[in-house]
Amino acid sequence: MLTGQVLNDSSGVLIDVEGNPADIDRLVREIKLNPPPLSTIDSVECNNNLRLANFREFRIVSSQTSTEKFVPISADIATCDECLGELFDPKNRRYRYPFINCTNCGPRFTIIEDIPYDRALTTMREFAMCRECETEYLDPANRRFHAEPTACAACGPAVSLLKTSGDNCPTAAGQDVISSARALLLAGQILAIKGIGGFHLACDALNPETVARLRQRKYREDKPFALMAGTLEQIQKYCYVSDAEVELLTSKPRPIVLLQQRSEIPIARAVAPAAKSLGFMLPYSPLHHLLMEDLDRPLVLTSGNFSDEPICIENDDARQRLSKIADAFLLHDRRIHIRSDDSLARVAQGRKLLLRRSRGYAPAPLKTEINFERQILACGAELKNTFCLTRDNYAFLSHHIGDLENLETLKSFIEGIEHFKRLFNLEPEVVAYDLHPEYLSTKYALGLNDELPKLAVQHHHAHVASCLADNGLEGEVLGVVFDGLGFGLDGRFWGGEFLVANALEAERVAHLDYVPMPGGSRAIREPWRMAAVYLQRALGDGFTNLNLPLNGIADLRSWPTLQRMIAGGVNCPETSSMGRLFDAISSLVGLRSSINYEGQAAIELEAIAGKTNGKGYGFEITEPGVIQAEPVIRNVVEDLLNGVKAPEVSAKFHLGVSRLILNVAQELRGERKLNRVALSGGVFQNMFLLQLVSMGLNELGFEVITHRRIPPNDGGISLGQAVVANAQIAAGRF
Repeated sequence: MLTGQVLNDSSGVLIDVEGNPADIDRLVREIKLNPPPLSTIDSVECNNNLRLANFREFRIVSSQTSTEKFVPISADIATCDECLGELFDPKNRRYRYPFINCTNCGPRFTIIEDIPYDRALTTMREFAMCRECETEYLDPANRRFHAEPTACAACGPAVSLLKTSGDNCPTAAGQDVISSARALLLAGQILAIKGIGGFHLACDALNPETVARLRQRKYREDKPFALMAGTLEQIQKYCYVSDAEVELLTSKPRPIVLLQQRSEIPIARAVAPAAKSLGFMLPYSPLHHLLMEDLDRPLVLTSGNFSDEPICIENDDARQRLSKIADAFLLHDRRIHIRSDDSLARVAQGRKLLLRRSRGYAPAPLKTEINFERQILACGAELKNTFCLTRDNYAFLSHHIGDLENLETLKSFIEGIEHFKRLFNLEPEVVAYDLHPEYLSTKYALGLNDELPKLAVQHHHAHVASCLADNGLEGEVLGVVFDGLGFGLDGRFWGGEFLVANALEAERVAHLDYVPMPGGSRAIREPWRMAAVYLQRALGDGFTNLNLPLNGIADLRSWPTLQRMIAGGVNCPETSSMGRLFDAISSLVGLRSSINYEGQAAIELEAIAGKTNGKGYGFEITEPGVIQAEPVIRNVVEDLLNGVKAPEVSAKFHLGVSRLILNVAQELRGERKLNRVALSGGVFQNMFLLQLVSMGLNELGFEVITHRRIPPNDGGISLGQAVVANAQIAAGRF
């Protein structure tokens, strides 16, 4: 028999136990082998040199706050099987209660305000437990022992259904609020639904008119909507689902998973225009399980906001901001303390690849092989922003913040940093930020306490460092970083980069040649401009007379004006971006003259890629390390004029980019004796390219390093900034 006590303090779990040594050893072994479902055991430390307290029993002591406040916080976890069984059990007292949870599931990060993680420090403190819930909460043998969000219909949060006008929606006889909400969705209505980490906008995914209306009201022209289906079998009706994808869909975080869609499916085309993939997720909260109950179709479930704004988390704010989109509101009165978007993932080469790390994953820290010398705040990039804080060998990568292009998102970024600092008792000693002087994250960093040491980290170096840290690797690699753009050491916009790099430093050994971006950011929104630039460089001014698909989608009459801008160097920054080259090819084959969301032209170019017997278009290196794309453009034009269709041109372009990487890697292996290649940047979200490159490198005997736990896009930049800053500190350079 063992006696003693256990308590949860702000630095972890402390067990003080007395008894037979063999029994104590058995207890320690059991903790290691069979921990609670949501626990993460980083280490078990035993001290046998304590004075005996002569405990008479074993008891659980109330949580305590220590001066060294630090304990990882769990992410929000999908409803467990036990709670799901109770939810649909008419004999259970929580039958159909939309906030059922236990110690193994439910909200965590989105409701916690401070630690230790006790009810009084969460938004659930606003709900006093009834006697039955309190009895369960205090019973160590109960599954709800110290489950902080525990509640029932008698004492906990409740749902309500309101019209946009604010009036209660009528509830049909025999129906509850959620069943009435489902009926509205089936009748073609758009609902704003409050979830765990914020609001969603929902509608029937099989109703083309309703989906089109949602797009129009939300001002979201083309970007794909996410979908929720009630069962895995339902998803399999619309998409091909591998075993690895099943595992990802049903995992505890329940991310949105990008899946290849089947042909001729009844889902409204406007759900994902011009895309071959659909983003599906399964229900992850009891409210969602009830909403999807017996529903024979998927729902659109997209973020509850206007495009480019943060998602709504407060009832009054949602009713004000979303009243022009939603016909009705399915609300609840459990307050959300911190917003958390749905995570987005896909399976690449048989394993998980996160594209957006948020609900279900954040704020769980990334345990790294690096021992961070000092506490670092890394502020991330402008698009797909995350921030990162470090301590010991932990990197606390934030939830997805979004694009820092407006005041509301910047406010969410700043509030998130303060929340993480409070939760994990972190006070940054060093600040790392992106080189780009106009990024709001950079301006925030430079505006902090002047006494804080600050380090600018080049964007693409941060990409390579994040990929190394993601895989627990050190040492030198060839980093291939292809993305839209990042501020370079020479003040120009990089994005088609080959770097020999480690955490400490990066040497640019090859890159795409610079081309102008006429109109600056407008050349990103209107990729035909990039196509025209490349055509002029490859063929001269006569390209406007050629019968190319580009002429059918773009008005080239403005090209002379752009030429004068380029000649005069007026608002024409230079870039080496591979992302911009993808845009140019997309316009050349007639897909896109303008885009409605980031990366759209490249995404659609990947989506149409077909089969080819060709070897791919060839790049040239005319001077050391400078890669020319003009031969590619000339070959594309020749094919198009000879009647080669866009799908084959797309495939040959992808093959050409892959072959470029293989050629550079082989050349550098001979020169630098490097056999490891790290692939990072938003372009490597392209599964067709990633597969071509990985297979080709593997066949040549290279070790290929790709992202796993963090996104290859700018959502992983903040981790890379922290890693580079730490290496600089360790080397005594900073």
